[in-house]
Amino acid sequence: MTTLLEDKVAVVTGGASGFGRAICRRYAEHGADVIVADRQQDPREGGKPTHELVEAETDRTAHFVECDVTDPDDLEVAVAAAEELGGIDIMVNNAGISEIADFYETTEEDYDRLMDVNTKGVFFGAQVATEAMRENGGGTVINMSSSGGIRGTGLLVNYCTSKGAVRLFTYALADRLSNYNIRVNAIHPGYSKTQMFEDERIDDTTKMMLKELIPSGRFGEPEEIADVATFLASDMASYVNGESVVVDGGLTNT
Repeated sequence: MTTLLEDKVAVVTGGASGFGRAICRRYAEHGADVIVADRQQDPREGGKPTHELVEAETDRTAHFVECDVTDPDDLEVAVAAAEELGGIDIMVNNAGISEIADFYETTEEDYDRLMDVNTKGVFFGAQVATEAMRENGGGTVINMSSSGGIRGTGLLVNYCTSKGAVRLFTYALADRLSNYNIRVNAIHPGYSKTQMFEDERIDDTTKMMLKELIPSGRFGEPEEIADVATFLASDMASYVNGESVVVDGGLTNT
């Protein structure tokens, strides 16, 4: 264990699985206590619930809080749980969903569901967390966007719309909170080996084609996103604010 996040308290939405699970584990390895905020505690990929795994692997405290990010009251509960551990220092708005749907077949219900999770959840997650951070003297917010929030694709028009909103929200919020010692940044993962990606049931031919487009020649690992989230949450990133960090093996810019 290192001390990059020693004595910090983090809330990670969508912390039960995928990127969120990896972030919770990495934060604890670096000295933080974590609140795993998710709709269900069992990880999509199987294994121990994240909060149990964190406490088994490290000497840090981890609690699970049932949280639907589309409900601001649930977000309040998650932040309150962090306050009980000493006060929230880090908010990771990670919860999100992805749906491959044709633009002309997307219904209003489809649109609202995806926007509620990917955009509304981030907006109010940040609002609730930073209200507490302002009282505590500062903190950092990390919003999980996507390479699709920078580089649009016709296969995911709805998803790209939501993640592009997260990117601009991040910039605006960094400016809004400039007087409160609160940094706000976004991470833009590319194609990564999460269960959510597997659940999209992309065929092997398409996966091979996607890999060939990535200069690094492979899909990302959740732990690689967690490493960036750890850097952004630490004092090593003290002058990184209002920034988009793209972690996609070079896909976006090539």
